[in-house]
Amino acid sequence: MRWTMKEFLQLPHVKLTCDIHCVTTWSKLDMEWGGVPFRVIEELVKPTLDARFVIQEAEQGYTTNLPLDDYRRENVLVADWADGKPLEDEHGGPVRMLVPHRYFWKSAKWLRKLHFSDVDVRGYWEERGYHNRADPWGEERYSHQEEPPYPG
Repeated sequence: MRWTMKEFLQLPHVKLTCDIHCVTTWSKLDMEWGGVPFRVIEELVKPTLDARFVIQEAEQGYTTNLPLDDYRRENVLVADWADGKPLEDEHGGPVRMLVPHRYFWKSAKWLRKLHFSDVDVRGYWEERGYHNRADPWGEERYSHQEEPPYPG
């Protein structure tokens, strides 16, 4: 499916407050976001039953990946605003992914496509040695910390 920005803005939107965490050890607490819940996107797209992963595709070939279940949490959005205003270009506007329970590199800026897949495909940072799951509470920063095999 494809949406123009005008069509995207007509989809059901929510507001939420969450923390974001960067792999470089900074966090921003109680940040306000707005956007379309991933669950709405999934319901509209109706991926095949064998889809188990989602690969985010962004500008300049940037990608990142997570298991589909990570996206199904109610606070995962395709965000189009932050802190009460439309998402600025420097912060990934007009839309970016928001996956607040993972390190922030798993929330691609300048999002262009979501690809549902039956296989996991490591993204830009994951191919360069970053952890495939990226749980900030487990401090999962680097691939050498992964327990083989990573089940998704």
